[in-house]
Amino acid sequence: MSLRVIPTGVHGIVDYAAAGALYATPALLGLDEVAGSARTLRLASGAAVASSLLTDYELGLVKLVPMPAHLTLDAMSGALIAASPWLFGFAENGPRHWLPHALMGTTEVLVALMTKTR
Repeated sequence: MSLRVIPTGVHGIVDYAAAGALYATPALLGLDEVAGSARTLRLASGAAVASSLLTDYELGLVKLVPMPAHLTLDAMSGALIAASPWLFGFAENGPRHWLPHALMGTTEVLVALMTKTR
């Protein structure tokens, strides 16, 4: 039984929604006081939009990146987002600065692992 149950069209919707959430989270949670915390999420948001626009799926605009490559990039990006508070040293500012990154990054990895490749 395959764990890949999310259709690519649904994944596309999740991609754009996640990009919006990544961008909005620093303002919603007041993370701007720690530049690295906010910057990491906003850069991840921009990368998510660019990746989505270039992916060969229903919501891609240019369709250059094959879906398996997109999913690999998503998993790698999610792992980096989840680890970023410790990699970049802002975890010491408390759970408000590491928990959103850990949750959003882990979710991105899980969604990548659960999405169909076609």
